[in-house]
Amino acid sequence: MGLELNFYLDPRTKIIILAVLSFMVFNDASLYVSSILVLIPCICLFFSNHKKSAATYVACYILAKLIQIYILPNATGFMAIVLITFSYTVSRMLPILMMGYYTISTTKVSEFIASMENSSIPRSIVIPVSVVFRYIPSLIEEIRSITNAMKMRGFGLNVKSLKNPLKLIEFYMVPMLISAVKTADELSAASLTRGLSNPEPRTHLIEVELTKMDYTFLAITCIGFGIYAYNFLRGVLIA
Repeated sequence: MGLELNFYLDPRTKIIILAVLSFMVFNDASLYVSSILVLIPCICLFFSNHKKSAATYVACYILAKLIQIYILPNATGFMAIVLITFSYTVSRMLPILMMGYYTISTTKVSEFIASMENSSIPRSIVIPVSVVFRYIPSLIEEIRSITNAMKMRGFGLNVKSLKNPLKLIEFYMVPMLISAVKTADELSAASLTRGLSNPEPRTHLIEVELTKMDYTFLAITCIGFGIYAYNFLRGVLIA
């Protein structure tokens, strides 16, 4: 329990890890380097009271890698297409999605704004991103409400609804678009009320700073990126 309460990463650390992880996963980093880096979202989720998500993430990633190493070399036909799609989508997209999920779910808007302003990030960047941080949880909640409403009307996410995908998309997209306009107006009003457009320096009740844990995770990330850069440059020079 103590580990869960004491585990905290600065928003800047989360964003840096997410950026480096996205770059390396999509650029074919070596297996041992990418495996170390993809464990970071698992550790973050596990000690932030998202144990089921962490376990599911690790299981799916290991399964995808095992398919790539042992099954794909001998697979042919339609099954090979299915396995390639599944394994490469999971191994490349899932680490980024899980790190993004951890970043969004554990970062308060006030923490994000305070950390960005401490780093002298322009407000033209801070304000739009902070609105995104508020909008994504609202969007997820809206999707849940739409799904529950569809189930009450006998049209949920099942085999029957998948037979009519256009109707399913319509039932989701129309309420989401209407909600998006309403939510955007509400967030704009909230940002004006909080004085985000005020050019004067703001004060913050929350103090954010890089801790030993932040430096540890940043060091692991930088070492992994350094190994990748070294192997990449060596391959270019040899070629």
